Amino acid sequence: MPTDTTAASTGQQAAGTSGRKKGRKGRLIVLVLVLALIGGVAYGAYWSVSTVRASFPQTKGSITLAGLSGPVDVRRDGYGIPQIYASSDEDLFMAQGYVQAQDRFYEMDVRRHMTSGRLSEMFGAGQVDNDAFLRTLGWDRVAKQEYEEKLSPATKKYLQAYAKGVNAYLEGKEGKDISLEYAALGFENDYAPGAWTPVDSVAWLKAMAWDLRGNMQDEIDRALLTSRLGPKQIADLYPSYPYSRNKPVVQEGGYDEGSGTFEAAGGSGDGEGEGDGSGSGEGAGSELGGGTEGGTEAGAEGDASGFESQLTGLQRVLEDLPTAVGVNGDGIGSNSWVVSGDHTVSGKPLLANDPHLSASLPSVWYQMGLHCRSVSDNCRYDVTGYTFAGMPGVIIGHNQDIAWGLTNSGVDVTDLYLEKITGDGYQYGDKVVPFETREETIKVAGGASRKIVVRETNNGPLLSDRSDDLVKTGKKAAVDSAAPDRGDGYAVALRWTALDPGRTMDAVFAINRAKDWDDFREAAELFEVPSQNLVYADTEDHIGYTLPGKIPTRAEKHDGSVPAPGWDPDYEWTGWVDQDELPYEFDPERGYIVTANQAVVDEDYPYTLTTDWGYGARSQRINDLIQSKIKDGGKISTDDMRQMQLDNSSAIAKLLVPELLKIDVDDPHVREAQKLLEGWDYTQDADSAAAAYFNSVWRNILKLSFGHKLPKELRVKGQCLWVEPVNTTGPADEAGKVRECGQRSASQAQPDGGDRWFEVVRRLMADEDSEWWTTPKRGTRPGAENRDELFKRALIDARWELTAKLGKDIDSWSWGRLHRLFLDNQTLGSDGPGFVKYVLNRGPWKLGGGEATVNATGWNASGGYGVVWVPSMRMVVNLDDLDKSRWINLTGASGHAYNAHYVDQTDKWAEGELLEWSYSEKAVEDSTTDTLVLKP
Repeated sequence: MPTDTTAASTGQQAAGTSGRKKGRKGRLIVLVLVLALIGGVAYGAYWSVSTVRASFPQTKGSITLAGLSGPVDVRRDGYGIPQIYASSDEDLFMAQGYVQAQDRFYEMDVRRHMTSGRLSEMFGAGQVDNDAFLRTLGWDRVAKQEYEEKLSPATKKYLQAYAKGVNAYLEGKEGKDISLEYAALGFENDYAPGAWTPVDSVAWLKAMAWDLRGNMQDEIDRALLTSRLGPKQIADLYPSYPYSRNKPVVQEGGYDEGSGTFEAAGGSGDGEGEGDGSGSGEGAGSELGGGTEGGTEAGAEGDASGFESQLTGLQRVLEDLPTAVGVNGDGIGSNSWVVSGDHTVSGKPLLANDPHLSASLPSVWYQMGLHCRSVSDNCRYDVTGYTFAGMPGVIIGHNQDIAWGLTNSGVDVTDLYLEKITGDGYQYGDKVVPFETREETIKVAGGASRKIVVRETNNGPLLSDRSDDLVKTGKKAAVDSAAPDRGDGYAVALRWTALDPGRTMDAVFAINRAKDWDDFREAAELFEVPSQNLVYADTEDHIGYTLPGKIPTRAEKHDGSVPAPGWDPDYEWTGWVDQDELPYEFDPERGYIVTANQAVVDEDYPYTLTTDWGYGARSQRINDLIQSKIKDGGKISTDDMRQMQLDNSSAIAKLLVPELLKIDVDDPHVREAQKLLEGWDYTQDADSAAAAYFNSVWRNILKLSFGHKLPKELRVKGQCLWVEPVNTTGPADEAGKVRECGQRSASQAQPDGGDRWFEVVRRLMADEDSEWWTTPKRGTRPGAENRDELFKRALIDARWELTAKLGKDIDSWSWGRLHRLFLDNQTLGSDGPGFVKYVLNRGPWKLGGGEATVNATGWNASGGYGVVWVPSMRMVVNLDDLDKSRWINLTGASGHAYNAHYVDQTDKWAEGELLEWSYSEKAVEDSTTDTLVLKP
């Protein structure tokens, strides 16, 4: 523990935040019941009400903190959301560190152990493989470089102040005094948390970047598909972006070749036709299937099992990473849009944002206000919004002048490289270059330490070193005749912008204090990784959008869609897109801007930003909703923005249902279910039986037409099929078939049913005899030779699937019974003892929404109907009166189980409600229920 900071409590020692007496009594009853349930279980006697409540934060009275230059007020509202008031920047961020540690230190501690590859120190030998992979990436090493070499003196000062606040909270506390989870960990080992450092804060940006890293998964999948599919089939599954139907983010202005800059006005970006501007059409698939000029892709000739096994091994490593690192599946994304005062009731802009992330307990976001009592050179911040526990500043929110939101741009900033290994080096051109190596020691709670060696090429670390299977198969990877000799085998390296030190932490503070568009754009230039869509609004009635980021340029033959040959210098990154060339918009004539992971620019943009945009189902729906409100001079209110966030309309249902209703079904039970779709308005409310049945039909269409034709590496783990043998399967039976079982987790398998699959099916609809519409007979259920026959089979299979899951009586069916959200503590809630899971986890909640809807409660169609990612928060900022802004979090402010604010926002979040968002000092004062004074 640190020795230069002390904490002494005076005044009222509040056991928790300010819940009403009735609520406290109810929680105590629940605790007694829990304790009674676990009393007969091993260690149960150790648990008591005092143990559970020991770590609840003090929220009233006063606490003395050495290091403060003046008093700091921490005012919490009825949801435990803190607003901090200080007179200097350092005091403000020191208090932020202290308060976040009060509520969320266990979460912060797990995060820093994850980013530094030290989970085994907390959880034992089961995390060694994860640690080895994360050590290979080296996030903490890069974060240390950023802190030492890149960040401004002011940012370092803020990070130091934040760390001082965290450590002030830790001073003199045992683990059980910090969080219930430490009490549980005490059963297994003597782990005690160490002091917080500024690098711990910076490193979390790497985990954020990993979750939003772009198309690495698609790169792997396209390579794996070649074991069963040809170039044309792969192209079918990765169609080009539908520019004629779904608008890009930037619709006005464009790239000016004369000046070599992006101009925000002049010219339209609407685009006509369905060209292959996204680069994700037939060419992307054909490279791997048949090799490219120069013969660089693995598997072009002969047995490709080695390379495919390498990528499969990499996929398994990715799946095993903690949930906190993210789902990163197709379809996951975010919504954000901004409407100018010309179209709003107030006459000033409205800005909405709801980032989509894997569900976590507590939520990844922490709501907070950071207020200087008087904004001056000595204290420059008056900002509020969503923060990351463990990092100073506000990530998404508003200050007194501007508001901003984020969505993932999907820009491709990762490439996998196949490396030719020879002895202690790798081939580059006609030379063998020695690896850069380092040895890492992984400490293991309750066991012996492990040592690993990390090897790096000019393209980055060798991810394939982290799996025995990858090492073995790298020696057998098949490539075409133009590749270099195998030598000691091939390996897979990762090139990723986040492995270069950057200045994103500087950007956070610069955005927090920006006063206008010019300040905002200048700050955004520092936001290097991850590349994000940034939307903007200000109190002077301006709106804008900008795409920042460190975005690589590639040689003409390399578009980043498939793994590239590391030995060929022609496949290196050639540089970075200049900031002046990146797309942006400012006060577009249409009066609104929508970003929802769709294409950023049209086909005329000279750089390939990615080959894998989202396909625009959500973004176009938001565009349509806005246009329907403002036509004929209509105006949009704050509540209209909220209602748009909750839109459940299914784009794929609108396409398929009219065709499904034409299918002649004989079975009266199936016909009974089919009739649910008659008159359905395509909205996926939680109580909708029609939504339940349609989504089951959609899932079965995907399974019959695509899922059964994909290689085992992409299918759900344990799903076994008898298939035609290829060179990656085992011996055939007498009928010439082999049994192959899926290998991918249910949350990451394909087809996942996201908007890429919407586009795949849309383009196949006119080709009723496509080979994709074929499926064999199974038992008494018919086979299919064309589209309508397959649709009929899907209607049948869906009826009996829901009969098994929900019962024979269709009147009892509802989408929410299938589509449920469980919130699990990310560590002990998943892998701890049963009674600990009971104490820490919550749910289920029955949800509406679905894949590629604006209310994007994602589910994976291959794995089932359960919710796997969610709008992690929702906000609407009103630039006319900031106190009329609204917000909500997925869970609550607290990370302490049975605290009043553990999940006190979740019910309202599930119902689509938003909370009042106090900003002005008077509004904060009116909403304050508890005040804690931190004294120097």
